[in-house]
Amino acid sequence: MAKERPKLDEIARAARVSKATVDRVVNQRPGVQDHTRAHVLAVMAELSGEKSALAAIRKVSLDFVLPGGSNAFISDLARHIEKQVGARGDVDIQIHRLGGIEPEEIAARLANLRTVCQGVGLIGLDSPAVREAVRKLIAQGTVVMTLVSDISHVGRVNYVGIDNRAAGRLAGYLIGRFVAGSAGKVAMLAGALAYRGHEEREMGFRHILQENFPQLRIVAAREVREDANRAYRETRSLLDEHPDLSAIYCIGAGQDGIARALIERQRDKSVVFVGHDLTEDTRQYLLTGVMDVAIDQNARVEAREVVDRLVRAVRGEDDISTATIRIQSVFRENIPNES
Repeated sequence: MAKERPKLDEIARAARVSKATVDRVVNQRPGVQDHTRAHVLAVMAELSGEKSALAAIRKVSLDFVLPGGSNAFISDLARHIEKQVGARGDVDIQIHRLGGIEPEEIAARLANLRTVCQGVGLIGLDSPAVREAVRKLIAQGTVVMTLVSDISHVGRVNYVGIDNRAAGRLAGYLIGRFVAGSAGKVAMLAGALAYRGHEEREMGFRHILQENFPQLRIVAAREVREDANRAYRETRSLLDEHPDLSAIYCIGAGQDGIARALIERQRDKSVVFVGHDLTEDTRQYLLTGVMDVAIDQNARVEAREVVDRLVRAVRGEDDISTATIRIQSVFRENIPNES
């Protein structure tokens, strides 16, 4: 038996839209995008206790394939994806956290997703095995969208994330200003350069140092495979090889290991340390002065945009735009409230 028809403010709260939007939908007035109208109608049906075929059809099944391990940003992103889906009511998801970042593991997981999966959000290496797995999914009619790091020439519907080359340039600019006026040695620690995003960050970083800060010399560029312990060992090795090291740029995960090595060697106040993503750990490193800057991409916004765009693409909406997430430089003095 259907419930009493819900009130406008009740629908607005449940759908997370304004009362004015609900009023336009109820009275079939223009000014509401198709995907928003469908979402409001699905929420109305649920609140009214209607189990119609239309409501069932409107439910979209999405799978997210994300790196596993101890990457705090990816954990935050997964949590925000779950929160966004929970707030909508028209999406069913499954999040796959991989054991590592090997391309064969990513490709195997993509080949064995749920049969009901209609759309995939993917953080994957830009490698032949992954590209081929993505192409097969798309050929089967599954919508694929990349996030955080893009994958080239696969036909994905679009990309949600920051401009990684610009982020690398920003890191280089900040380090150049921190050690302005003096020659210095700089090291880069990348998570995995097979991530297109990490490769683009390195490219941007190198270019701006060459253009604006030629007195700074990159003495090492090492991959840590998104492993904090490996980052710790590499940082200790760098400090041994270059006692006069001026700065470290951490391109991906690994901040925990770098911070531990700097503190142990009592270099946490003399080596400029720039990394990525505001997490619970990097927040503390900023507060204590171990890290100088965290170049952040907002995980909550990224989750919202990828869920919204995937749902719209699955429902047949054309021309899904790229969602370029704003880059924010977070220092000790402007750490935002936790979201």
